[in-house]
Amino acid sequence: MAETIISIILVVRMRKTLQANPGNAAWMLRWLEYALWGLPALFVLEQAANLGMFGKMMWHGIVLYLIYLMYKMPEFGSMRNIMFAILPLVAISLVEDIFRLPSWRWSDKIAANLKAAYPFAFLWLIAMLIYDSRQRKALVKERELRLKEEEQKKQIAIKADELEILVAERTAEITKQKEELEHALEELKSTQEQLVQREKLASLGELTAGIAHEIQNPLNFVNNFSEINAELLDELLQAMDQGDTLEVTDIAGILKDNQHKIAYHGKRADSIVKSMLQHSRTSTGEKEPTDLNALCDEYLRLAYHGMRAKDKSFNATLKTDFADNLEKVLVVPQDIGRVLLNLLTNAFHAVDEKRKAGTEPDYHPSVWVSTALNDDQLRIEVKDNGTGIPESLMSKVFQPFFTTKPTGEGTGLGLSISYDIVKSQGGNMQVESAEGKGTCFTILLPLDNT
Repeated sequence: MAETIISIILVVRMRKTLQANPGNAAWMLRWLEYALWGLPALFVLEQAANLGMFGKMMWHGIVLYLIYLMYKMPEFGSMRNIMFAILPLVAISLVEDIFRLPSWRWSDKIAANLKAAYPFAFLWLIAMLIYDSRQRKALVKERELRLKEEEQKKQIAIKADELEILVAERTAEITKQKEELEHALEELKSTQEQLVQREKLASLGELTAGIAHEIQNPLNFVNNFSEINAELLDELLQAMDQGDTLEVTDIAGILKDNQHKIAYHGKRADSIVKSMLQHSRTSTGEKEPTDLNALCDEYLRLAYHGMRAKDKSFNATLKTDFADNLEKVLVVPQDIGRVLLNLLTNAFHAVDEKRKAGTEPDYHPSVWVSTALNDDQLRIEVKDNGTGIPESLMSKVFQPFFTTKPTGEGTGLGLSISYDIVKSQGGNMQVESAEGKGTCFTILLPLDNT
């Protein structure tokens, strides 16, 4: 009876194991399906026929064959613990039935030993089943963890693919922008200086924005007087046809006055353009005596008008404190002008950001420029009451490509190039700042700069 129950249990477990992972033993699954129904029928037949010892040996053979299959076939590797669990019990039962055969002499001592072994076999069976249960739970947990890791790897692979596509698209976009930029740089006369020249052109952009509105005014006058003159010429022709000499004289006088005005405003526009070309001209590197008070004042106004041209709502208080009777200093005026324009533009950006943030209700944007003589040095200060620079970033201010401006609004080269320009002229540049309070850049230039 015990062998029958063990056989049916083993067949059920083996069938369940193959259903979960059939591998190459699909034929065995069909065989187990037949055995699941055949074993109960065989048991009924054996009991009805009363086969006795032969029936017991038959069941022992079935159990041993099932154990052999579990040992031999890798598909049943997960059932090895169950196999080892039932082996002692099956072995004791088999030995007991063998000794009951007529050809063997049965003794009370053997029977006692076998009966004493049964409790240990059952304890072994229970212990192995508990171990198998725990091992299965651990395997399930490990499988779930592995599946989770595989899912994470899949997600990572998907993200990596998406990132590669994004990088490829971005690379293509950057490549296109690079080609466009290279094409634009090829049209410029000073492409040899590359990044430095690009920053100079950025400064030029700030400068032209500041005086572009100055060009528009004379051009408007030229256009308006040209249209008026065209109408007056039509009237002049009509008066000549009618022989009205008085009208002809009056119109000719008006045309002459208008022509003077066109010439005046044309010369004014020409003067502004020449000034722009002067500022945009590549520096020769030659030093010349320069009135730094006038230079500071000029670039303060230009930088301010540059901000106003881009944002009509922007206003700021401009304050100057120039040293009296300051003699001309030997410097490269175009280079120092670019430094001043860069510092002043940054100052106006800082106060504008603070104004837009609205952190101080009574805030008034202000920018100061001052010059002073300090022993054998000229001291130029550009100060603002804007957003300031965090203390953690102070050490990076003069590093190339570092910028505190939002993405797309700064190249990170302005202060680095400005610092190098001042150094090349024998001077030094320093910065002091308090976050939320403002920033002060100091330029120190030697007076004896030969």
